[in-house]
Amino acid sequence: MKRYTLTLAGVVLAAAGCAAQAQNLAAGKAVYDKFNCASCHGADAKTAVDPSYPILAGQHADYLRQALHSYKRGAAGAPASSNVRKNPIMGAFAAQLSDQDIAHVAEWLAAQPSDLGVRK
Repeated sequence: MKRYTLTLAGVVLAAAGCAAQAQNLAAGKAVYDKFNCASCHGADAKTAVDPSYPILAGQHADYLRQALHSYKRGAAGAPASSNVRKNPIMGAFAAQLSDQDIAHVAEWLAAQPSDLGVRK
């Protein structure tokens, strides 16, 4: 009976985790759409309008979070360092994002299909 109860509890927790992950991904897509990121990075986040703009789809979420926070620090006037990115366009967008927005959009972008991975 204990084994059945533990299995059932595991299934319930896994289902709750999947539901929360789906909500976070939907919230990330909403942030991407709300701030019109597609106007530069493409609707699929990998077909940028300018080849010098980075491909965002498939990037590591922690890298994307760090980059967006660095743009926010740059827009806030933090002194130049390796932890600050000074780009007037990205800084203006990043300054509007909450920490939760950054986390959600980073997770959504990381979940998008991309050719950035290593092929075997």
